[in-house]
Amino acid sequence: MSVATKPANRVGLTGNSAVAHAMRQIDPDVVAAYPITPSTTVVEEFSGYVADGKVSTELITVESEHSAMSACVGASAAGARVMTATSSQGLALMWEVLYIASGMRLPVVMATVNRALSAPINIHCDHSDSMGARDSGWIQLYSETVQEAYDNLFQAVRIAEHRDVRLPVMVCLDGFITSHAIENMELIDDGAVRDFIGEYRPDTSLLDTDNPVTLGAMTLPDTYMEFKRQQSEAMTRSKGVILDVAKEFESAFGRSYGLFDAYMVDDADEVIVILNSAAGTTKVAVDRLRKEGRKVGVLRPRVYRPFPHEELAQALRGRKAVAVLDRADSMNAFGGPLFSDIRSALYEVDDRPVVFGRIYGLGGRDYMVEDALGVFDELREAAGKGRAGELIKYITQG
Repeated sequence: MSVATKPANRVGLTGNSAVAHAMRQIDPDVVAAYPITPSTTVVEEFSGYVADGKVSTELITVESEHSAMSACVGASAAGARVMTATSSQGLALMWEVLYIASGMRLPVVMATVNRALSAPINIHCDHSDSMGARDSGWIQLYSETVQEAYDNLFQAVRIAEHRDVRLPVMVCLDGFITSHAIENMELIDDGAVRDFIGEYRPDTSLLDTDNPVTLGAMTLPDTYMEFKRQQSEAMTRSKGVILDVAKEFESAFGRSYGLFDAYMVDDADEVIVILNSAAGTTKVAVDRLRKEGRKVGVLRPRVYRPFPHEELAQALRGRKAVAVLDRADSMNAFGGPLFSDIRSALYEVDDRPVVFGRIYGLGGRDYMVEDALGVFDELREAAGKGRAGELIKYITQG
């Protein structure tokens, strides 16, 4: 698809305002939502666009997040372009219906503003909510900045609705750190957005009585596995679609995205792997250490599901030491979820690095440049010895 590049419109917006603005430009047929901190202002601001007649969206205000996702499923099955937003306990309350949305191959797009899960209750950022949903069959895109969250939303619509995919997509951004922080960014012209995402043409609709279909039918042991395999194969195919959509986006708007962002990794001996906004903090540490002559870098996965294991293994092979930092914990497992996936991806690599995991920033605990510098010091020691000291431990504690 060829889309003419429009003049840049630079503004300062919070992450939530940028997401709401993107939703206005997408103008979905249906948005069903229930407010929860820190995603509340996404739907709050979008409801203003509805009230002002700036979108034609049917906004459905419901009594819970379970109902919100249920309404999204029904609307999507009827052939509508559907979006929503949530966080934390809201995503947890959707759990049952997340699997239904993906199993029915419905291209729902959801902004997930990352927040810690209770108990104890905490409204601040970690990734325990979206990580808990990592096996629900949703594609997951992670966003370092306000700009990336905004851009990811448009790409998510294209990815979800692609005929080779037809799966729901989460666009994840850090609660408060990104959702409520104002950053300079570029808005895309409304017409260019419409040209990029195009008109939604569903394969089926429950309202099309001339072509009746059944969605979510009862299956028995002789058919269920085939459904799940097809769903998994669609997730695998989505990796190529994600890259194709990113290329089209770059051609249209000049901003480049891939499966991951590798900063100073090409010649690095020691690398930190980390998601979302904390990658920016880590880049400051990388710049500081580079001035001292140390070969360090940071790799930030943008796409977590489907997990690009081959590409990540290729990017990290030959390094001396790698630290994988998780802002979520898998209770009593061997490290956090990102660590487990990265370490598994490197298992078959002959020249694999020493790999250890660190769990940081739970419940919004600050992750500072000094914390990144401390991990790089651990990496230097591990690289020198050819083995990790402690494989798994918590950092950013008082």
